[in-house]
Amino acid sequence: MSTRPISDHAMLSDCRSAALVTSDGSIDWLCLPRFDSPALFARLLDEDAGHWAVRPACPVEVERAYLEQSLVLETTFHGRDGTVVLRDALALGRGERGHTLGIGSPGLLLREATCVEGRMTLEVEYAPRPEFGLVQPLMEQVSGGLVARGGANVLTLSVPVPLRVSGSTAYGTVTLEAGQRLGMALQASSGWAPDPPRRGQEGIHRRIADTLAGWRSWSRTHLGYRGPWEREVDRSGHVLRALTFAPTGAIVAAATTSLPESVGGERNWDYRYTWVRDTSFTLQALSTATCEVEEAEFFTFLARASATQLDQGADLQIMYGVGGERDLSERPLPHLTGWRDSAPVRVGNDAWRQRQIDVYGELLDAAALLHGDARQLDPLTRSFLVGVADMAARRWQEPDQGIWEVRGPGRHYLHSKLMCWVAMDRAVALAPILGVDGRVAAWKETGERIREAILTHGWNAEVGAFTQAFGSRDLDAAALMLPMVGFLPGDDPRVRATVDAVAERLTDERGLVHRYLAADGLAGDEGTFLLCTFWLAQAQAMAGRSGPARRTFETAASYANDVGLLAEEVDSVTGEAIGNFPQAFSHIGLINAAEAVRRAAR
Repeated sequence: MSTRPISDHAMLSDCRSAALVTSDGSIDWLCLPRFDSPALFARLLDEDAGHWAVRPACPVEVERAYLEQSLVLETTFHGRDGTVVLRDALALGRGERGHTLGIGSPGLLLREATCVEGRMTLEVEYAPRPEFGLVQPLMEQVSGGLVARGGANVLTLSVPVPLRVSGSTAYGTVTLEAGQRLGMALQASSGWAPDPPRRGQEGIHRRIADTLAGWRSWSRTHLGYRGPWEREVDRSGHVLRALTFAPTGAIVAAATTSLPESVGGERNWDYRYTWVRDTSFTLQALSTATCEVEEAEFFTFLARASATQLDQGADLQIMYGVGGERDLSERPLPHLTGWRDSAPVRVGNDAWRQRQIDVYGELLDAAALLHGDARQLDPLTRSFLVGVADMAARRWQEPDQGIWEVRGPGRHYLHSKLMCWVAMDRAVALAPILGVDGRVAAWKETGERIREAILTHGWNAEVGAFTQAFGSRDLDAAALMLPMVGFLPGDDPRVRATVDAVAERLTDERGLVHRYLAADGLAGDEGTFLLCTFWLAQAQAMAGRSGPARRTFETAASYANDVGLLAEEVDSVTGEAIGNFPQAFSHIGLINAAEAVRRAAR
């Protein structure tokens, strides 16, 4: 069982895959060559599922930070007799700069320890366990390092000091004096022929420097937000880029699977995929963070992945693999105990089979955000978007599983109806670009019918708020989207009443927001959602309540860890981070809320 706090981890990324590093220098999560590949190190989910530790052999004080404008991590160990700085990075392709980040990433994990003062002994413990800990590879010493064989990969560890091999684990110590450094590199190769160990210490040093230069080049050309919380918005922009699969432009929801929404419970899902639901939120955040290239690439990916003949009556799929894959069938990994005994551990996500009619609105809203003239849309994409609008017009009266992917019978969720209204509204606005002016009258008429249904059946006068579903008395944070998508103005009395109801009845004692409190068919309680808390800040700002909006924002932002990363949720009892990590939606919410609060303060 893994017990280390989720917030103790920092993320490395090469814009294709991700690793998580603990504050004491252990790589406890690594998927190569893609975010959704089987993990090579998975101690995050089970103590025996693999790790690679480089740690001081003596008591130390630790501080760490990303090097400025990068995802290169620097951890400083201060001991009684000396100080060592450990730099960790997933290598970018040689010479990659600006928007090309990750196109040629080699799947190479780099670690370099430098003694900057006195002397310190470091312990190295290397325990690769491919396929989420299922494989204990055969390990042999070769010139310049170690080769581990087992499963689909051959792992080559370049290390300039001898390590003692015991079974599938290697151990060793090295003492560094001031000015000395130890560079190591891990390469995963498919097939049976290993890459030779990278012996050169200078070569490893240069690759880290080149990766740092690549991140800084991207930062200079992409991040330009100016306003309150610039540091937080800047870090969130980096996180979104780090969670981007460069070959396609897909952005994964998180770097991990099965970190629980309820400690010890069953709410453990694989988030290493891309959701259509997130599209318009993501594009707004990327626009605020001035990541224009990433905006276009993400929309293009989703348009291509989603493209299908909708006139056959099939639902639009709600999520995809990072390469556009559609079959994301879920299966448990029973050999893993899970983080703090939160089982089952799952790979894949059966939510891909669900009906969520909100996705039609998200796609059309994204298209409206991005495309101002017909030259930006090819004929097939235009035809597809017309089909999306027509499908929303046909489906809006049907039940679905809703934005929160409830695994039970479909209902008439308010948010789903709202996004179908968005689909009609944006389709009308896009009609000249799509070349279908003849459909405008029908889309307008359907939009008015949806509006009337929401105002009649979504508003509950006894509750004094818009509620989770038609006829329901339960509050849902998704109702905060009403002003954000332009359905009602932020200062509409019903919007203000809903915002106040969420703030008063869906928050915990810390001021963090639950998605909802209604039963959802799953055992256990979940924590508060940082995304929903940022939504509350954004809605408060739009309702003209700048003071509460600022306080809500700062409450949510304060739950970032020491390197600025946000989890999905916060445990209402303990206040610690839970859920998959780092969570793109939380960082998207931060960016969008920061911009809304900034505008409200003008």
